[in-house]
Amino acid sequence: MATLSAYSSPAAWPNENPNPAVLLQQSATGEEQQLDNPQSYDSLSSIMPQENHQLPPLAQSPSNPSPLTNYSSPISSPPESSSPLPSVALLHLSFNQDSGCFAAGTDHGFRIYNCDPFREIFRRDFDHRGGGIGAVEMLFRCNILALVGGGADPQYPPNKVMIWDDHQSRCIGELSFRSEVRSVKLRRDRIIVVLEQKIFVYNFSDLKLLHQIETIANPKGLCAVSHGAGSLVLVCPGLQKGQVRVEHYASKRTKFIMAHDSRIACFAITQDGQLLATSSTKGTLVRIFSTTDGSLLQEVRRGADRAEIYSLSFSSTAQWLAVSSDKGTVHVFSLKLNPEAKMNDISRTTTDSNHAAGSPGSSLSFLKGVLPKYFSSEWSVAQFRLLEGSQYVVAFGHQKNTVVILGFDGSFYRCQFDPVNGGEMTQLEHHNFLKPDGSS
Repeated sequence: MATLSAYSSPAAWPNENPNPAVLLQQSATGEEQQLDNPQSYDSLSSIMPQENHQLPPLAQSPSNPSPLTNYSSPISSPPESSSPLPSVALLHLSFNQDSGCFAAGTDHGFRIYNCDPFREIFRRDFDHRGGGIGAVEMLFRCNILALVGGGADPQYPPNKVMIWDDHQSRCIGELSFRSEVRSVKLRRDRIIVVLEQKIFVYNFSDLKLLHQIETIANPKGLCAVSHGAGSLVLVCPGLQKGQVRVEHYASKRTKFIMAHDSRIACFAITQDGQLLATSSTKGTLVRIFSTTDGSLLQEVRRGADRAEIYSLSFSSTAQWLAVSSDKGTVHVFSLKLNPEAKMNDISRTTTDSNHAAGSPGSSLSFLKGVLPKYFSSEWSVAQFRLLEGSQYVVAFGHQKNTVVILGFDGSFYRCQFDPVNGGEMTQLEHHNFLKPDGSS
């Protein structure tokens, strides 16, 4: 069960139509009010926490979030702390919806960075002890953020989602729950809050609860949502080990996919929500499914040894899939999007392998018969090697054939891969975003 607290100050509020001048929203008292338009994210102000007291409930102002489009324009610097802060530990890393920016939650606040060119856009280090932020969710490049407290000394209770307007420098609402929030996802029209065994879907314009979903234990807060112009597609763990659930809200259909025998470790969907990539706790295979009918379209192999998959990411064209794991190598796979042809290829490959097993000429043919799935696996086209055991998340860059890699050690890499010849990627740049000057 969730409770909503709204704050009395007018604030910008996104909605499902990105271009209206103003909308109406029903307040907690049932009245409708028309409030101001949102301010631009170009003049990014400090995101200041409210005092702990709560003001009487009043409607928020739903309107169009403003994009940050000019990264060369002056942006306000973070306020000076009254005393130097100790070394920073990362609690959270995530890209925004188009992977053009990323957010970092630390044990003392949070920071937002641009990927290309790399630069810090904004930071907020709280000038008192604690201030841990366990989740920072951006809404593309607009002035709305969702924050969740985290770490040993959280800035906010970890059972609350704080919705902030950074230009107004104030909270515009909060959602409170009976258990800790595991993750938050934002769309222009929805807020999705993930708990250990439940997911809540809210309308963004008035925070009305639209849907509740029961899941298997989900300590990582696994959830993925589409961000295209079409209707919401939501993917989450099902109620069984290895199962994923796909919600198509436009057609009001639910699809369950038995993706793996082991527990689900990670998944991702395309911007339009049509393709789903999954991996299990075994971490050797990644499977790509159609979210429409649940059919298996492709299976690729990361490796033969067990691994913990940290992130999966589709390119904007769904031509490539990137994978990061605790093995320290980022892989890029080529995707084939013709379902019928792909399933025929899988069938034919298995048949050919079985025929090869009966051929007397080669010990390799015998091994193919014993391990047909392994030898017929599709391997990555390109790789980039990092420190084994460190945690990295990956996304595709805005430049063609590039990937951006973020490490929980503060490392930022931008690399380029050869789509024809493959092999080792070329490192284009490297920074440590936890250092004051972002130096390598």
